[in-house]
Amino acid sequence: MDLTYEIYINSKPEDIWNIFISPEGTKAIFFGCVLKSTFEVGAPYEYIGPGADGDETVHVYGEILAYEPYKMMSYTEHAGPSYRENHAELETRITLYLEEGGNCTKLKLVNDKWPENHPSYENTKSSWPMILSNVKTFAETGKTLDFGW
Repeated sequence: MDLTYEIYINSKPEDIWNIFISPEGTKAIFFGCVLKSTFEVGAPYEYIGPGADGDETVHVYGEILAYEPYKMMSYTEHAGPSYRENHAELETRITLYLEEGGNCTKLKLVNDKWPENHPSYENTKSSWPMILSNVKTFAETGKTLDFGW
């Protein structure tokens, strides 16, 4: 039931890392959302952006579990309150790993600890490849993909 993805990106780990944590990067790859957190272990985070509750919609939130700049970040994940009434019960874990090799970086993402019958599993399964493709394209070209929405 775990979701695991590995891709190779023609970019340095620092550049890819910054895409995942900087406002410019997260807006580009996460459909206009900004990641808000202090990134300390135990700190909360939120992806906030335009959505059902206006410009400050909380799309995803959770807690930072581990944080090693340019190498690894792990956090819990909950869908925002406007998506699921029982959002607090629906927790998964996401872990990003970056490993430099030559002039490229291996990005591995693991989304695990899925509760049984999680209502977002199928949607998440298909959205991660889109997000990771967007990361790769943005890191390599400075542009994002047009998914036709």
